[in-house]
Amino acid sequence: MAITTVPGAVRAPGRPAPSPPAGPPRSSLGRKVRDNLTGHAFLLGAVLCFAVFSWYPMVRGVVMSFQRTRRGETTWVGWDNYLQILDDPSFWTAWQNTFYFTALALVLGYAVPFFVAILLNEFRHARGYLRILVYLPVMLPPASALFLFKFYAYDPSDAGLFNAILKAFGLPTSQWMQSPEMTMPAMVIASTWMNMGSAVLIYLAALQNIPGELYEAAELDGAGIWRRIMHVTIPQTRLILALLAMLQIVATMQLFIEPLILANGAGAEDSATSVAYLIYQHGFFQNDLNGAAALGVIMLVVLAGFSAVYLRLTARQD
Repeated sequence: MAITTVPGAVRAPGRPAPSPPAGPPRSSLGRKVRDNLTGHAFLLGAVLCFAVFSWYPMVRGVVMSFQRTRRGETTWVGWDNYLQILDDPSFWTAWQNTFYFTALALVLGYAVPFFVAILLNEFRHARGYLRILVYLPVMLPPASALFLFKFYAYDPSDAGLFNAILKAFGLPTSQWMQSPEMTMPAMVIASTWMNMGSAVLIYLAALQNIPGELYEAAELDGAGIWRRIMHVTIPQTRLILALLAMLQIVATMQLFIEPLILANGAGAEDSATSVAYLIYQHGFFQNDLNGAAALGVIMLVVLAGFSAVYLRLTARQD
């Protein structure tokens, strides 16, 4: 006797349901390849930019430092360019000025943004307006800001802003950029005013991540403002402070635009000559591109050595 299956009839217990027809198999390998190609395509632009504008100039500079080009002919001279640079008296003066500027920038340009951020963090009203006010100098073109300092703030006459302030308090005025002793402090003041806005915002972001319970506990223990900064604020922002210290040193050792505009290059008695400006002088005034490349490689080695020591020390602390 034949059994007829009626559509919609109830399936007998224990009998498996018919499986739907299988579609075409999807290749997981092909999907992974497409995803990888898409990701690498997005990275290709950044890699090309780094290769063309960063890596190639660095490699080309190292190669040029061992060559000498005269009348279109390039020859290998080994270490002659480096020996010639080391014999130049301006080389040691430039490094002395650069280290002096870096030290002053660490004392003033590194500490001031941190304390400005602490001060702004205490305000409850107009916080956004104050942040814009602090960050405003960063948005100005550096050349414009430096010309403002040169012709308005650092005017050696009594009409200059800083001399007018000193005169109002009964203090002796200064020649500023015309004085070898005041050249570096004046450049540090201008550089700090131009660049501290970014550091202040970074410090503010770090300060707002500190738990308020730590400050409340410190207040209950009778800690004043300075003890709270030393025992709560600084330990909680230690990583940010260390990172910005390294970036500050690397940036200030590449001092260039400040002496170029404020001191017309070398300054009074070579008091403003920096290593970066000496590279510019060799390359564009003396037409010695190979010597400029050698000096650039020396600066690269110094900065790389400092970064390696810094990373080693911070790794031990962690």
